Amino acid sequence: MEKDRILYPCYFNAALGRAQGRRVPLVLAQKGVTMQELERALRRSRLPFRIEPGSHPAHWYRRDGRAVVAWSGSKEALLRRVAAALEQKK
Repeated sequence: MEKDRILYPCYFNAALGRAQGRRVPLVLAQKGVTMQELERALRRSRLPFRIEPGSHPAHWYRRDGRAVVAWSGSKEALLRRVAAALEQKK
């Protein structure tokens, strides 16, 4: 059964610390990840998703948006898959 998992661009931002919202290890993180880059990475991963307005609770003033992904595995596995797709942007 697939659940909706919410992803924010800050989860992948190397400029942020874990306490500031980064969820992936620094070796998988990228500097300044935007919502557009996250959207392209999700398309590359061929994952079903939708983009919604909103902001990460720690960064409520930014209004970066969020991606809602249908995923049946762990959120950790999803984060690693999307981080690998973000690296392909180089």
